[in-house]
Amino acid sequence: MSLSRPRRVRDRGFTLIEVVVSIFVMTVGLMAAAVLAGSTMGITHVSKFMSTAGILASEKLEDLNRWDVNDPQICIPTANTSMGSLSQDVQATVTCPAGSSGTVNYYDNVFMGETGVTSAAACPIATSCFTETVSGTSPSGVVYTTTYHAPSGIISSQNSATAPTSATFHRRWVIESQPALNGMTVSGVRRITVQVTGLDPTVQSGNFQMTMVRP
Repeated sequence: MSLSRPRRVRDRGFTLIEVVVSIFVMTVGLMAAAVLAGSTMGITHVSKFMSTAGILASEKLEDLNRWDVNDPQICIPTANTSMGSLSQDVQATVTCPAGSSGTVNYYDNVFMGETGVTSAAACPIATSCFTETVSGTSPSGVVYTTTYHAPSGIISSQNSATAPTSATFHRRWVIESQPALNGMTVSGVRRITVQVTGLDPTVQSGNFQMTMVRP
């Protein structure tokens, strides 16, 4: 009787080609994940910019809407059909038809940030406040008004002749009398358009505009 010889099973590892292919597949997957993560972060950054720009545009429209029709901030001189510009910074001495007069800036800078009581006495709490600083003019020159928003809802403000470190948004606006709406000239109203531009070079999202019509 013959005895059968047992078959020897040889342990076999990965070949070099299999290792190279596995590394290639893993590299492609990681690169795709990195691109997706970068794209998501970019979209989130732009979305945050557009949201903040919309708030600032609405905020400026509300500010301009509170002025009396005969105030230099909102009136249009008799010889003009519009005041301000969306393409350049405009400062003008405005004389209203009713007689009031004043120097008006049709632009400003907005500085957004966060600060604590150690760096700003106007912050009403012991941790930190969200800050919004808007540039403006006064008889003595440029003034920067900072509004402090505390998590508790407390709001305070203070003025300074010194600008914060860097501006984050730039606003321009134009006021038009008897504007054309849907191809028709509307008498007795004025159209106000505010344009907000981000000054962050990492956000390539263009400008944000918002318009309202008031008497």
